[in-house]
Amino acid sequence: MKFLSGSYEQRLSKKYEVLSEKLRQAGDYVAANPLEVATRSLRAVATESGLAPATYSRLARALEYDSFEDLREVMRRKISRREDSFATRAERLRHDHRAGNAGFFEAHLAACQNNLRDLARDIDQNALEQAVDALLKARKVLLFGALGSTGVVEYLSYMADFCQPNWTLAGRAGASLGSALTALQPGDGILIVTKPPFAPKSINAARLAREKGAYVVVITDTHACPALRYASAGFIVPTNSPHFYSSYVGTMFLMEAMIGILVGRLGPDGSDRIAAVEQSHRQLNEVWDG
Repeated sequence: MKFLSGSYEQRLSKKYEVLSEKLRQAGDYVAANPLEVATRSLRAVATESGLAPATYSRLARALEYDSFEDLREVMRRKISRREDSFATRAERLRHDHRAGNAGFFEAHLAACQNNLRDLARDIDQNALEQAVDALLKARKVLLFGALGSTGVVEYLSYMADFCQPNWTLAGRAGASLGSALTALQPGDGILIVTKPPFAPKSINAARLAREKGAYVVVITDTHACPALRYASAGFIVPTNSPHFYSSYVGTMFLMEAMIGILVGRLGPDGSDRIAAVEQSHRQLNEVWDG
């Protein structure tokens, strides 16, 4: 299983399934409490979490840091806030408005820019290109997203339809996700986008696809995503925002980048198909050139 490398979350997600229960607890604590880890002593962190200081030292080594101090330095450079419920975030926005605190536009813009900056810094471009190559070689590729991820996956499907006739949006407009998964076999691929709160269908789709030997790409925003354990390639995208809902700006950027990389590998046949699709749109009056 190959994941993006660089950030703490990426390293933790890669090793999560093979860590002991104590190391998982320590890893989860660090992920959920970056400010405490960055600003408090190891002894204080251990006391607060109920784990031995040596557990955190072992965690650092398991995640291929030289020491826990190196892990702490990563937290210092990237302090992220705790996840709140959508309702709590919405209440915070309402409170800020009533209190006369303006500037949501600027705050949201800054958060999205930071997400893109973090994504650009942490992404393993070799892993990204390898995932694109695997999907390009696949006999067919299913695309799936549920709940809040439905729309962005439909956008991905729209882009892919210009150049990849074998990429299909699964579970669309009442179509059976189960029937699409049943037909998967080794040599096929599936790309799943899922963010908290996770849709069980997304997790089960990743599991069933992996059991059938398909190449599974999972895009999420947390190392704790259950679908990552079934992923052939997993991508953790920053989604921080003052909004009541997690931002999908970084996710859309990643998907656009994947399609751009893919088109660059298609050669003349890819350009010919895009031109043919555009021509069909015009003949059917689906677009207006003005």
